[in-house]
Amino acid sequence: MDADSDVALDILITNVVCVFRTRCHLNLRKIALEGLNVIYKREVSKVLMKLRKPRITATIWSSGKIICTGATSEEEAKVGARRLARSLQKLGFQVKFTEFKVVNVLAVCTMPFEIRLNEFTKQNRPHASYEPELHPAVCYRIKSLRATLQIFSTGSITVTGPDVKSVASAIEQIYPFVFESRKTIL
Repeated sequence: MDADSDVALDILITNVVCVFRTRCHLNLRKIALEGLNVIYKREVSKVLMKLRKPRITATIWSSGKIICTGATSEEEAKVGARRLARSLQKLGFQVKFTEFKVVNVLAVCTMPFEIRLNEFTKQNRPHASYEPELHPAVCYRIKSLRATLQIFSTGSITVTGPDVKSVASAIEQIYPFVFESRKTIL
């Protein structure tokens, strides 16, 4: 078994965060009183609205900026954001769905082997940092992809990146390095 052989790794996307604007002022009190599945946080002047399908939680500000979290794909995030805009239109607001952007993707990938974190950190020093007293994982940053990877000794890797493509590229890029530091079974 070598690092160049094709190994199929399952990348499970757990959260996609997106932002869009409505291009109109939103009356949060009206949304709180008339909307469905809402929580009004008056002290921080925002409304949380939950959709059941797709399962998304949206944070709504009176300026018209809306952040949606909880989707499991970029397509699901866009569908959820559009459904949210439509539900605000039904409440009587002049909503225009604009400036949609996926800002963050969180994914998990499990390697088929365990990883020696101290060895991995020593070999990848400028990009990897490991403080076992603070956190049980190595933090590995790939600046070109704007991705951050949390690498655990069990072989589990948590990836945060700006889009799904960069998350997949980060896993492909890190695989040869973690393969070199794998624990060998006696």
